This record gives sequence, C-alpha cells and structure tokens, in this order.
Amino acid sequence: FGKSDKPAMRTDYTFERHVAWMSDWLTQLDLVNITLFCQDWGGLIGLRLVAAFPDRFARLVIGNTGLPVGTGSSAGFDQWLAFSQNVPQFPVGAIVNMGTKRELTSAEISAYDAPFPDESYKEGARQFPTPVPITPEHASVAENLAAWKVLEAFENPVLTCFSDGDPVSASGEKAFINRVPGARGQPHRIITEAG
Repeated sequence: FGKSDKPAMRTDYTFERHVAWMSDWLTQLDLVNITLFCQDWGGLIGLRLVAAFPDRFARLVIGNTGLPVGTGSSAGFDQWLAFSQNVPQFPVGAIVNMGTKRELTSAEISAYDAPFPDESYKEGARQFPTPVPITPEHASVAENLAAWKVLEAFENPVLTCFSDGDPVSASGEKAFINRVPGARGQPHRIITEAG
C-alpha cells in the first residue's frame, strides 16, 4: 500500500492473488517449522497458507481474524465495508486512530497518513474489504471451505488471543477453539480493554 511498489489498480487486489503471492514467497524461501501469528488480513491469507502447506507450520497464534465462508458478517464489518467504499476521501490515519484504545497524537496520525500523499495511493487499502467472502456468491468461498477441512485436522498447537473490543471479529475465536484439534487444551486469551 502507499508509496511502496504495488499494483496500481483496485482490481489487482483479490484474495486469491494475495494468497498466491504469499504462497510463492513461502515456498521460494522454503520456510519450515513456522510459528504463524495472524491477525486481520494476515489471518485470512495466513490460514489459507496453513491449509495449503500444513506440514510447514509448527504452531499458530490467531487473533482478531477469521476464515469466512459466505455465511454473513458482523455489523461492524458491514459498517467498515460501506465506509471504505463510500467515503470520498479515505482518511488512513483517522481510521487507524478509530481502531486504537487511546487517542493517537496528531503526529502519530500524520505518520500513518504519510505513505498516502493522495487518493491514488490508497486503492489497495480501500479495496481490501471487498474480497472478504461474506456471501455465498463471493469468490474464495470454495477455497475457504476447503481450508477449513484442513484446519479441522490440524493437530499442532493453536492458540487464540482475540480482543474484547473489536467490532469486526468479536467472538471469532470460538470457531477456531471448537473446530481445530490443536486448539484443545490451550491457554486461549481474550485481551481486555483492547481495540
């Protein structure tokens, strides 16, 4: 995103393309014995990598994310999706500030805005909510369903640590705790007073 070397068109930002890019990165580096900490989009993409390459992952720490399969979304996500697509100017620093427990200083907000000198640099950030598979018609539903089948057999340790204040992923830990064998008996945490 921002000033980094990146695709320029919003249509370049698809879930499957990001999974493919990260799969290439993982295999080219031949990474093994991985401890994955995944949060937000890191979970959607990272958990698909776990499903594609389960033998490369030693353990998972999952926080404030999910692996949706077209069965709906939270009211918080629906609001975020509508905002991201309809706000005339995408205020990156203000968005980050809304997700924190304490108010950021104006200098901190400016630092988050710095990589985005105008709206053309924000295409990826603006697009990213749209490929989340929240309806049956969304692309990636079949792929995520297949990924869940792999996760439902994943026996390496899986720890969840979700916040109590995320309006998008509230209670999302339950799916992992209830469905992934490696999550059984782990010291899962809800982080209180967190964004």
